[in-house]
Amino acid sequence: MNKKVLATFFATVFTVTTLAGCGGGSTATPASNDSDSKAAETTESTDTTASNDAAETTETADASTSAGKQTDGKNVPELTTEPLTITLWDIATEDPGKSTQEAAVQRFMADYPNITVEQVHQQNDTYKQQLVVAMSSGQAPDMYMHWGGGPMAEYYKSGFANDITDMYAKYDHPEFIDAAIAQSSYDGKLLAIPYGGLSGCDIYYNKTIFAELGLEVPETIDELEDVCAKLKEAGYIPFALANASKWTGSMYYMYLVARHSGNAEFDAAYTQENGGSFNSPAFKFAAEKIQDWVKKGYFPDGVNSLTADDNQDRALMYDGSAAMMLHGSWQSSGMKADNEEWYTENIGIFRFPEDAEAKANGVPQNVEIGTAIGNGFSFNCFNSDGSVDQAKLDACFVLATQYYNDETYNNMQVEVGAIPSIKGYGAETVDDPNDKYVADVFFSASNVQLWYDQYLPASVTEVHKNCMTELFGLEKTPEEIGQEEDDAMQKALAEQ
Repeated sequence: MNKKVLATFFATVFTVTTLAGCGGGSTATPASNDSDSKAAETTESTDTTASNDAAETTETADASTSAGKQTDGKNVPELTTEPLTITLWDIATEDPGKSTQEAAVQRFMADYPNITVEQVHQQNDTYKQQLVVAMSSGQAPDMYMHWGGGPMAEYYKSGFANDITDMYAKYDHPEFIDAAIAQSSYDGKLLAIPYGGLSGCDIYYNKTIFAELGLEVPETIDELEDVCAKLKEAGYIPFALANASKWTGSMYYMYLVARHSGNAEFDAAYTQENGGSFNSPAFKFAAEKIQDWVKKGYFPDGVNSLTADDNQDRALMYDGSAAMMLHGSWQSSGMKADNEEWYTENIGIFRFPEDAEAKANGVPQNVEIGTAIGNGFSFNCFNSDGSVDQAKLDACFVLATQYYNDETYNNMQVEVGAIPSIKGYGAETVDDPNDKYVADVFFSASNVQLWYDQYLPASVTEVHKNCMTELFGLEKTPEEIGQEEDDAMQKALAEQ
């Protein structure tokens, strides 16, 4: 496909294909990190109807016709009756997300048997690189998930995302919460349909270990450090962390910055204006604190070689080696799927503790880390001449709004503790006490800071993630790490 705007895209995005790691996801996905050399091994393709025989397809079509479409009576685009194939990329390699999302595709194809959806499950840690490689080679999927933020804006500016603002205004769709629409928009244009639900970030802890040692849930960072010291003395690893994925270590960095300065210093560093810098006091505080914790043994040995996609962090919780894990709320469903009885008996949760000194100085302590969309779908539906392929775009829009966000999909989400980014859903829809706690914290936050690796421009994201390797590996000083991030941000701003 010929694209209109490529120079900026390859100047700021294509570099990710030469760097390890990927942005944080909203599902836990077991995977190898070596997708460049084993592309076939790290891509799980589910072409749900192309492999069906003719009789099976006819049977599905007859059933659909007799029952009627679930979009009947709704104000949605009239989809083509001609054969059409849509390629869809997501990162749903693990249940329950995999089954939930495949079921949405199946319901759509049952209603529209002339449309084949080739659903490809990519591995989380290499997803962004795979997507950029596909875009650069003219093989970009028609419909692809992402996390919003800077990369979404770059996909659009480079000609790989349709502007769906007018379609959203014209046709029926779920009533998404305002924050979800904001995170799916850029420059006043709606570029994505949310579908993953809210994702908070809090500390999971082993209640049994805490009770054994007589530990209380910490409310301040000082108290957290006291808990870590007692855990270490008792032979436990305080924090289960798998930082080969890089965005996992960034969670600690983000929260320490937020607790020390709210959003103020990150916002200033992002613009590099009025003295804004990744070497400001909050960033130095965060980096120094992390390196102090590394030196004290509060993280696993070889922390930069452990991978989150293989759930090596969760494994340290399961075998009783580690007592706490700062992670996204998708971990609840992952742990329950592995062993619900063990999870219910042992796992509790608490929000990242407050910075008492900063609080005394008036810094807000209810800025939380996470996302209001979880995931979003953007559409790459263009003809070879650059014009919009409206038939394909209509089909993608209906699939994303009416099947990924229908009652069946949302109920499946709620059953595993996820909260859809749709008005009317909230903590009261969740049974799991840990998920309910996350929801309560999320909805009472003064602001939700989107993950840095999703908010920052793609080129800065890669530098930031590499800095997390250097930070936890004690390879560079906090000042050197801050300077790296400043240099990357200034370069990205100059190229805009």
